[in-house]
Amino acid sequence: MPDLSHVQALADSQHGVVSRAQAVECGLSAGQVDRLVRRREWRRLRTGVYLVRRDPAPPALAARVMAAQLVHGPRAVAVGPTAARLWRLQGLLRGPGYDHVHLTVPDRGGSVSTGLRLHGWNVEPGEVTLRKGIRLTTPARTLRDTVLLADRDSAVSVIDSALSQGLVDPGDLPALAAANTGRVRAPRSRPWWELAAFGAQSTLETRLRLICHDAGIPPEALQYPVHDSTGTVVGHADLAWPSWGVVAEADGHGPHSLPGALYTDRRRQNSIVTTPDHLTLLRFTWSDLHHPKEIVAMILDARNSRATPAGTTPPAAAPSSADPPPSQEALPLGGSPVPHPQPPRRAQPPT
Repeated sequence: MPDLSHVQALADSQHGVVSRAQAVECGLSAGQVDRLVRRREWRRLRTGVYLVRRDPAPPALAARVMAAQLVHGPRAVAVGPTAARLWRLQGLLRGPGYDHVHLTVPDRGGSVSTGLRLHGWNVEPGEVTLRKGIRLTTPARTLRDTVLLADRDSAVSVIDSALSQGLVDPGDLPALAAANTGRVRAPRSRPWWELAAFGAQSTLETRLRLICHDAGIPPEALQYPVHDSTGTVVGHADLAWPSWGVVAEADGHGPHSLPGALYTDRRRQNSIVTTPDHLTLLRFTWSDLHHPKEIVAMILDARNSRATPAGTTPPAAAPSSADPPPSQEALPLGGSPVPHPQPPRRAQPPT
């Protein structure tokens, strides 16, 4: 049995991955490497690169990126959607191309192999950094590349996520948009930078906001503070139209669905609907995104019901233009929420 301690230590520092050349440098023979692969103790990720552990689960993104960089050398840099996921930016939904590894390698652009897409972008040294041993673009450069490859809603969601995490500042966005001038798809994505907003705390919130924007009723505030009769802040509404007395909550998967967070959310929502302002609270989920016209109609109905005196008939809601505009066509990186046949319903105050 070969001594695997050295190669295992190296693999531990490389997200569980080693190359054949590295294994030989650690004292293994080529034959020993082949036997480990045949016995399925090591898994081949790419030509001459292996995952050094028995693990039936799909390899993690970091392991797949490391494997690709070991193949393509020290000039290979993780870019675009791959870098966005390594920075833990939200917004890219699962769909065709979601799991592709995006690398930029000089003079290798346009190449596509299984699970790998190579770009020939010119990335300046100051736009490259190391994160847990992986070469990737800085957050600012990551946004510049991602917006060129994603659909509008995903691109804006990723920018919102970067703003929320403090990885970029709102004042940086105009310069980032200008820096993309001349690149493929830059004209299409240029208006999207102006749609980003600091304050969105989830992808669902961003997508709801964009539906409202397309319908001509963008929220007046995000994370709107709600006060009780003493002036104490009792919660924050995800989207708000204070002048209408209407607020909306995005009930998405993830942190909001955890039991502790769910209790906190319900208590916050109870606080919202029992404030002296008696705000009208609407709740929307991921499946509701399939019914943008219904979302807009509910918001307008809530506005009209508050503005109409008792005993009179509220005005009809204006026709909605909330259907996705042509610029939102899905690209390979896109994805879509789980289909849901029913339109959203006005939620009752939680108990």
